[in-house]
Amino acid sequence: MSVNERAFEEAMSRAGIDSRDPQAVRVRVEMLEKLLERSITIPGIRYKIGLDAVLGLIPVGGDILSGLMSAYIIWEARNLGMSRWALTRMAGNTVFDTVIGFVPLVGDAIDVLFRSNTRNLRIIKAHMDRHHPKTAVVEGTVTRRAI
Repeated sequence: MSVNERAFEEAMSRAGIDSRDPQAVRVRVEMLEKLLERSITIPGIRYKIGLDAVLGLIPVGGDILSGLMSAYIIWEARNLGMSRWALTRMAGNTVFDTVIGFVPLVGDAIDVLFRSNTRNLRIIKAHMDRHHPKTAVVEGTVTRRAI
C-alpha cells in the first residue's frame, strides 16, 4: 500500500467509513451498474438504457469515458480479492464493449444489447455470495448480518 493509499484509508477509518467493506463495495458497484446500464427508460417501449449507451453516441471520447467508468467496477472487484480469471473475464467484457462501441451505429446498438457492466456485476455478485455471504441482499433488504 502506498503512502497516499494508507493516508486515504486512515482518513476514511477516522470518518467511520471502510472503503473496502464488502457491503459498501456491493452498494457502490450496484449503483454504478444501474447508472451505466439501466438509468434511463425509453418512452413508449419502456426499454431501459444507461449512461454507457448515451455516452456511446459521442464518437470515440464517449466510449473511452464509459470504458473508464466500467474499469472502476473491475478495480473494486480487485479490491475484493477476486481471482485473476474473474478479473480477466470482466476486463474482456469491458474491452469488448468499449472497442465495439467505436464502430458507428452498429457499435451503439450492440452496446445497448451487450451490457458489459451487468455481466460484470453478475460475476462480482457470484463471488460475494460465495465469499462474503453477509452482504447477500434480497429485494433491497439485507438477509444475513454478522453477529
